[in-house]
Amino acid sequence: MTKISELLRQGTSLSVELWPPRSRDAQERLENVLTELYPLHPTFTSITYGAGGSTRERTHDLVVRIAREGLITPMAHLVCAAHSRSELVDILVRYRDEGINNVLALMGDPPLDSTTPLEQGELVHAVDLVELAKEVGDFCVAVAAHPEGHPLSPDIESDRDYLARKMKVSDFAITQFFFNADHYFRLVDDLAGRGIDKPVLPGIMPITKVRTVYKMAELSGTEVPSDLAERVERVAGNPDDVRKIGVEVAIDLARRLLAGGVPGLHFYTMNESAATIEIVNALSYFH
Repeated sequence: MTKISELLRQGTSLSVELWPPRSRDAQERLENVLTELYPLHPTFTSITYGAGGSTRERTHDLVVRIAREGLITPMAHLVCAAHSRSELVDILVRYRDEGINNVLALMGDPPLDSTTPLEQGELVHAVDLVELAKEVGDFCVAVAAHPEGHPLSPDIESDRDYLARKMKVSDFAITQFFFNADHYFRLVDDLAGRGIDKPVLPGIMPITKVRTVYKMAELSGTEVPSDLAERVERVAGNPDDVRKIGVEVAIDLARRLLAGGVPGLHFYTMNESAATIEIVNALSYFH
């Protein structure tokens, strides 16, 4: 399978995040989403991995299936939390043997009821997982970046130092979603000042549901600008108006990012295709 790092050298990329379905209805929705996204010709799709490995087999099966279909290059999320080193080796070996060579290495979230160090994970940091993947096989490994700093980081400088450390051993990064393009460009400048010039793909998540975006922003450490929050709150009772604002804001953000020369755009789809398709079509950039 082609490494995503090689695909990124071919021009501005377009990628999407999906998650494995948990029910038959969710499976049907995912099939529709995939069918609707294929015409956009995404460079790759990343497949999420539930907290504590709760979607381990579903993630594996979806990644392998998409790879076999050959329409989009898949990248498997993998997390340190709630896994022993030997478990992670086993997972990586399975992917390697299936011909899957693109992985997103994350610290991840432990189970909510975890009480022992092993439940938290034997590998402490995502950089440890990057190094392990490189030991196990010829993997292209991506890492996560937080333009506004990881919620657990004590300050932005130490956050940037750790990200630079991850990126020295990985191949590229994907950011958490954000709403202010300046945060992204500052992140890239900070990395450049630390000697890192590998691709950093900006993540975009259009607001389609008020409650969802606030919950995701809280978990990821993303600030929802006050003027955007006010606009959304004014129409919170009308889902269509919320979605319209969310798409409009995402289009403006994407245009600013593309004008600034980003290596690609990565969309957090929430397993829905309509908003992503609308944004991409409005950009008239990937056709």
